[in-house]
Amino acid sequence: MTHFLQSDEKPDGYKLEDILNTIRKDVITRCQKITDDQRSEAQHVLNNNIEILKHISDAIKLAEDSTQVLNRSFGPSRSGKPRIGEE
Repeated sequence: MTHFLQSDEKPDGYKLEDILNTIRKDVITRCQKITDDQRSEAQHVLNNNIEILKHISDAIKLAEDSTQVLNRSFGPSRSGKPRIGEE
């Protein structure tokens, strides 16, 4: 069973790309709060967050691509039998 993502047991769960978009928004908010802090530690954290944002954006693109492949090949997700994988 999944904790956050949609599944047969959790049809009201989230799509991966939706969770990643929310996380990206939160990281951007954090970045905005430290962008003017010129201390080396703050700049180090800001640079790390910028790198993390790049990875999250790449992950969002991959998740959206997977959703498109599944929708195109098997139709929209429905409760019951999974579109791919084992039950």
